[in-house]
Amino acid sequence: MTRIMEHPILGDLDNRERISFQFDGVKYEAYENETIAAALLANGIRKLRVHEDSGTPRGIYCNIGHCLECRVTVNDQANVRACLTVVEKDMIVESGKQHPNIVRRMVEKR
Repeated sequence: MTRIMEHPILGDLDNRERISFQFDGVKYEAYENETIAAALLANGIRKLRVHEDSGTPRGIYCNIGHCLECRVTVNDQANVRACLTVVEKDMIVESGKQHPNIVRRMVEKR
């Protein structure tokens, strides 16, 4: 996957420091001030989590923080929006996992 290396407003990526981070135990590279979503997309990662009920894959959808589809776990903090969160050096990012839906189970028992 390629990145836009020169941008009239954002500037040149060549002038930014490269930093490493992990996603699901694999080391990747990002540029300083790049969001987690952008860095993962540039590294070919499309699936960020699975749907809570169906287990179907979810990825970047709106990329402006409204839809919550890009939720990941960052340094053990769950439900972080990858599209709004800037990558930091040695950050540990994990994909969102499918967890049991306790509310649904309580409603189904009634």
